[in-house]
Amino acid sequence: MVPSVQTSEGSRSVSTGVTLQVNIWYPRPELDSKKLAILLHPWSWLGGNMHEPTLKVLTRLLQHKNYYVIRYNSRGVGKSSGWPSLTGKAEGEDLKALVQEFLAEKPEVDSLTVIGYSYGSLIASLHPVLNPKVKTSHILLSYPISPRGLLTMFHTGMYSLALRDILCNPDARLLLIYGDKDEFTSKSKYDEWVDTLRQTDGLKARFDIIPVMNANHFWQSDGARIALQQAVDSWIS
Repeated sequence: MVPSVQTSEGSRSVSTGVTLQVNIWYPRPELDSKKLAILLHPWSWLGGNMHEPTLKVLTRLLQHKNYYVIRYNSRGVGKSSGWPSLTGKAEGEDLKALVQEFLAEKPEVDSLTVIGYSYGSLIASLHPVLNPKVKTSHILLSYPISPRGLLTMFHTGMYSLALRDILCNPDARLLLIYGDKDEFTSKSKYDEWVDTLRQTDGLKARFDIIPVMNANHFWQSDGARIALQQAVDSWIS
């Protein structure tokens, strides 16, 4: 049974000048939770939003683990103000601002897990490691390595540098999860990319990769979603 939680649904104005449509799940106060997870949705130009079924699956898991959980619509999506950017840079700044404002409200939080799905994994990678005060982990799900250039107006260097910063930080924890039947990035392309990341000069982060057999980009089958939950559960435990 999912622990009883208080859910806050509404909007938050952040320091970047936009108002974001946000849902927050709060653990029961007696659990004294110090863990925050924030989930980022796929590309809005193809209909991605915070109500993605895959994000709902992960939300339920994180509720069981007594996390504060935040899902939100990025700028220009749903009831969030502003316009989507072409590069993702503005969305990255919105993420940082939202996290900082929540941490200011809940200074007891000492663990942050940033989870991005598809395009959301690009934006998640732009969030820095908040060492040493807040242990920071990144989970990048179905990272769109093949279409990355098209999704970011060919600002691939910005995302490569962001990943390098994470990988070279000894306080970082990074998990990549992808399906071997992904429609946008082949397994061979993922394998080649992962090999390149493993050879990063100065690699110091805890870096794990979990390929899921018979899972596609959308994690539509029951088996794929169960495997996804198990992978995330094991890694955060």
